[in-house]
Amino acid sequence: MEFVAIDVETANADMASICQIGLARFKDGVLVEEWSSLIDPEDYFDFINIDIHGINEEDVVGAPKFPKILGDLSGFLSGSVCVSHTHFDRVSVGRALEKYSLSSIETIWLDSARVARRTWEECAWRGYGLSNVCKIIGYKFKHHDALEDAKASGQVIIAAVEKTGLDIDAWLKRVHQPIDPENSSSGSAINRDGNPEGELYGEVLVFTGALEIPRREAADLAASIGCTVASGVTKKTTLLVVGDQDVTKLAGKVKSSKHLKAEQLIAKGQKIRIIKESDFKELVNQAHEIA
Repeated sequence: MEFVAIDVETANADMASICQIGLARFKDGVLVEEWSSLIDPEDYFDFINIDIHGINEEDVVGAPKFPKILGDLSGFLSGSVCVSHTHFDRVSVGRALEKYSLSSIETIWLDSARVARRTWEECAWRGYGLSNVCKIIGYKFKHHDALEDAKASGQVIIAAVEKTGLDIDAWLKRVHQPIDPENSSSGSAINRDGNPEGELYGEVLVFTGALEIPRREAADLAASIGCTVASGVTKKTTLLVVGDQDVTKLAGKVKSSKHLKAEQLIAKGQKIRIIKESDFKELVNQAHEIA
């Protein structure tokens, strides 16, 4: 059994703004190789992201830009099964490749969050974030360090294989099946309460700013991949989608009231991820491709 695990950290709400990558190769349940690097995202750092991972502009001075590490990245990913916890990291890598007009890397992706939801009943419908799953399996790590998170994602896969007896090939099939095979009818429920079989079930999403697609259509897309769509930012909010044009304002002071409220809640310790609309669309596309 061999696979690679990956995690990335970003400088701001643009998922292409990768500022750190961590990679870990596992063989027969053992970590055999690891690699990590800070990346110069050629972009600004939002204080929200700095608060999460602790990386700032000074840290990446002299660090390689994404194209310079493509050889290392391809060396790990090409022809391999690549594990990431949720597919945010997968999308980030894809967006960075697009940003620099680089060719895609042929790899087989496996979402360790989907694996965890089908392995441990207590995180089937909520609490399947990497930190909580690692508590379940008894693995301690430094969260929001790319290499640490990559290794933790790998440990989730190893623990799931040990618990279920399913190998990597079996898991590549199992993640496309209902969480509860005895009650698969929930997979057809697509509404604004969120499809319970959806890739991002449990996320509470709010839209803000000028979107390219109608809000009603955007809400339907979000619900189809599991998100509960809310009209305003609250203590339950976990994901804020900002119109692409509004992202250009993130480095300044002009932000919507929803955006400002989200930042206030983040400052108080609430976990809210802020992304732009085009990245949201890519999340939807990727979720539908692997469903």
